Amino acid sequence: MPLLTRTVNTPLAIDVRRGAIADLGALLADRRISGGGEVAVVVGPGQGERIAELCRPGLGNADVFTVAGGSIDAALELGERLRCRSYDAVVGIGGGRTIDTAKYAASRYAIPMVSVATSLANDGIASPVASLDHDGGKGSYGVQIPIAVVVDLDFVENGPDRQTQAGIGDALSNLNAVADWELAHRVRAEPIDGLAVTLARTGAEALVNHPGKITDDGFLTALAEALILGGLAMSVSGSSRPASGGCHEISHALDELHPGTASHGEQVGLGALFCTYLRGDLERFGQLASCLHRHGLATTPAELGLGDDDFVAAVHHAPRTRPDRYTILEDLDLSPAEIGERLANYSNAIHEHLG
Repeated sequence: MPLLTRTVNTPLAIDVRRGAIADLGALLADRRISGGGEVAVVVGPGQGERIAELCRPGLGNADVFTVAGGSIDAALELGERLRCRSYDAVVGIGGGRTIDTAKYAASRYAIPMVSVATSLANDGIASPVASLDHDGGKGSYGVQIPIAVVVDLDFVENGPDRQTQAGIGDALSNLNAVADWELAHRVRAEPIDGLAVTLARTGAEALVNHPGKITDDGFLTALAEALILGGLAMSVSGSSRPASGGCHEISHALDELHPGTASHGEQVGLGALFCTYLRGDLERFGQLASCLHRHGLATTPAELGLGDDDFVAAVHHAPRTRPDRYTILEDLDLSPAEIGERLANYSNAIHEHLG
């Protein structure tokens, strides 16, 4: 079996619990993170600013920068501001846009970065990728993985349910991404990394089988861990392969053809469910459908406000969004008429399963 050559890069610390923010100062005192206490704190509007104020007594003479927008321009501007002082570490506090902005700027100047997540909307909290807006679109940029990850469940619980739902969809989609990677390995002898597969699948398996609700600490912990493991899987493999398959191609196509349809997590969750049906794995299809439905995520295009024709067009366009990637969509190479027929059967299967 051809295997990927890898250099394992993992955080020094991962802290997921209530009250974790209170110990941020102690974490930064770890000399492997900040030898001299020279820290830049990057916050977004809202909870990030509030957390920075709560943590300020333990942050010493840290500089606090506010960023907004999640764009490449914002990240470059932040990087220029970081150049004005010799920082030991950058602490990104907030949602995905803030953390990705901080990751990109810190990586640009080789500064260790600590990720403090106030929401669980996607796997960017621990991934080696920053998704940033540019020229009217969105690009993915390779960055260094955070040196530490902190998730305080008190702040996650106070965030919008829809952000948590998006994170559920993103984490569950790893099951489809891994299946697509294994398909590419069988059909095209694409190199595959067993550790990356295990990390991505383990977190998602714990989530899909978890009986809790999005208000339960146990479930939120499982979700945070699944998203972190997905990020680590990408770091281990050196690519987004263990967390991005046909599900993400469908989401990218929706972004191009019907921008603003839904959040990334909601779209990849539906994409993963449809791809799993196309693969013929009815047991996994049932598990995913039940989990998505239980947590209020879409299981049909209509629940995202899409007509069947719109979804068919997106699925047909999807392979063009990642021409280098081989998934169930490339393997089947369905025409629009064939996709429409599969979608009708899929809709019947959803109705039979969920009632």
